[in-house]
Amino acid sequence: MMPPGGPIVTRWFDGQSPRARTVRLRIEGAELLMHTGDEVRHYPLKEVRWPERRSHGQRQTDLPDGGMIQHADAAEWDTWWQANHPYESPVVGWMQSWRATLVAMAGTVVFLAAAWVWGVPWLSQTVAHALPDALEARIGQQSMQQLDRLFLKPSKLPEARQAELRKRFETVVERAYPAGDAPPWQLSFHASKILGANAFALPGGYIVMTDALVDLLKDQPDAIVGVLAHELAHVQHRDGMDMMVRASLVSALVGVVLGDASGFIATVPATLATQSYSRDAERRADAHAASMLHAAGLSPSAMAVFFERMQEEDRGDDEKGKADKDKEGVALPIAISSHPDHGERIRFFREWAPDVAQ
Repeated sequence: MMPPGGPIVTRWFDGQSPRARTVRLRIEGAELLMHTGDEVRHYPLKEVRWPERRSHGQRQTDLPDGGMIQHADAAEWDTWWQANHPYESPVVGWMQSWRATLVAMAGTVVFLAAAWVWGVPWLSQTVAHALPDALEARIGQQSMQQLDRLFLKPSKLPEARQAELRKRFETVVERAYPAGDAPPWQLSFHASKILGANAFALPGGYIVMTDALVDLLKDQPDAIVGVLAHELAHVQHRDGMDMMVRASLVSALVGVVLGDASGFIATVPATLATQSYSRDAERRADAHAASMLHAAGLSPSAMAVFFERMQEEDRGDDEKGKADKDKEGVALPIAISSHPDHGERIRFFREWAPDVAQ
């Protein structure tokens, strides 16, 4: 039997030849001594990369000169190592303890839950509001170019009609922001079969409204400017940047949990999370739109008409939506699934009053 504190016979690879050589190892003071026949090699212990104690597998030790020690009998190696170096890293002890493992797992779950509920929202808002305006504008411009290629077509609305709607909204903005501190915005109209009746805001102040939405509200101009006021709130609060940063953070968090899981699997919880997060932003934007309409001398209840008509549109989509989706492809979920219920929003705008505004 091998003396507990004596040398150990093992295999050495010199890093140049694939053939292993039999050597003896022993520890003296702060050095590892390797006997290779008549030669003795000295290595400072602190420069040797020692293997961690595990339940299974051979032990592999990396030497500072590029060589390597491989020992097949793990139990024999661990006995020799403990006899010569009785103090091992606390991490190794924890890995050998099922109690410590359970505590670590519980701590990880608590950390991830806290990061999901509080950390990600706080960090995404902080990052979104800390980004320079120039960077936000560039991101919005690039996003707009991508949407132009994928989903948007030139508007078929007459130029005079577009100018009229821009002027009407500009008047509302001036009245709602008498100090001239309104966020920069650019309004454009586009045709889109995929998006249907829709409006959305991109980072950098880009606001898009589809021809279908203008047609849906052609007899309700106050509702049109109310929708635009809603989107301006997203611009002011940088909700577009917030959602982009938040989706990236959630994807990274999912990657920590799932490791090298496929991107498709990782995007599922990220999408669900960002849609859930957006409901608060939508309610805040609704309150902002109501305040802007009121400040301009318009009734916020005009927005209730918009959501009533959207309900009717949804019912029609339920009846023929599957066939249309097969023809057109998957619609971009910009303003449907992530938003609060239409009925809730109708009640909000019907019952809104200045003294209870958020």
